[in-house]
Amino acid sequence: MLVGGNGLALLWAGHASPATLGPGLAALLMLAGLLALGVERLIPYRADVPGRPGEAVRDLVHAMVNEGLSASCVLLAPLLTAQLSLTWHGRPVWPLHWPLPLQWLCAVLIADAGITLMHVASHRLPLLWRLHAVHHSVQRFYCLNGLLKHPLHLLLEASVGLLPLLLLGLPQSMAMLLSFSIGLQLLMQHSNADMQLGPWRRWLSLAPLHRFHHLPWAGIGDVNFGLFTTLWDRLLGTAYDDPSRRFGPGDFGIGTEPNYPQDYLGQLRQPFIAASRAAAPVKVAPSADTAAGSR
Repeated sequence: MLVGGNGLALLWAGHASPATLGPGLAALLMLAGLLALGVERLIPYRADVPGRPGEAVRDLVHAMVNEGLSASCVLLAPLLTAQLSLTWHGRPVWPLHWPLPLQWLCAVLIADAGITLMHVASHRLPLLWRLHAVHHSVQRFYCLNGLLKHPLHLLLEASVGLLPLLLLGLPQSMAMLLSFSIGLQLLMQHSNADMQLGPWRRWLSLAPLHRFHHLPWAGIGDVNFGLFTTLWDRLLGTAYDDPSRRFGPGDFGIGTEPNYPQDYLGQLRQPFIAASRAAAPVKVAPSADTAAGSR
């Protein structure tokens, strides 16, 4: 999924016209979503956790709204870059002369840093947490949950993640590629497929590690904040893993708000309801046995 999906996106970006690049990447992401759902049925991590009534419709609405907002941000990228980008001897700082895959890798690592820091802040600051709590309200891991976010939080996260790239003069085509890669990563990061990552488990921020982030016992997910890699978590001291741990029904959700709304409109309203002020992250130390896992 990661190598093939991003590889096809890079191949398409190298040959498509500016007018066809966006629609082609959108179609490729939809195909990746269908493939992700199919793989979950073929090799499920858990097959005994049924979805709630209306869950699929709610998650599709989240996905369409949030992907629409992401596309809007990408369309605004040239205007923002023209206003914000720094120059060196009259030229953009962005390495336009690099091969396309190297430019993409650079964009991924920079965005990963900004989004990771924003993610950490969203667990530390009560006002941000109230928006981010929508994402942590999921009680079942499957690929569409990655796009279950409050639109305001998505815009804040995108702003922080893209700002350094806009200052560097990120081209619009690279912004489109990055948006595709983020969508693909979210599908994989929240997948219910039984992934066996081997040595890559240590470095890739995919479902086997991200499940720990959604555990209520870890300060409402006080570990594994990275989007693409575990690099920034290792630098921040928030990386955590226990390969022997298995996850089951009741392992996910918000410990301080077990009855968090599960409908779309309710999730949009909840951050602005006074009662949600009590939902700020509460650090709960893992048990001694769990903490003994590899860190």
